[in-house]
Amino acid sequence: LSSPVPLQKWALLALSSCSSLCCLCCLLALLVAVGLTLGTQGRALLGPCSAGSSAPAPVSRECPFDPTRVYVSAPGLGMGC
Repeated sequence: LSSPVPLQKWALLALSSCSSLCCLCCLLALLVAVGLTLGTQGRALLGPCSAGSSAPAPVSRECPFDPTRVYVSAPGLGMGC
């Protein structure tokens, strides 16, 4: 005789399935982004910029980000709680 599975186990199964699906989607998106970047030699990243050359430009109205800047957060430096 088998006992019924408690509600907590079903909830855990559902949450872990959703988490796995989200992780898979993020992994696929990352692979697509890396593939596009490598395939276009980084030109896709500078596509929104209207600079005449392909050289990285500082942040301006034409370019919404500075591709030469390194963004570091406190947890990334090991200073997190």
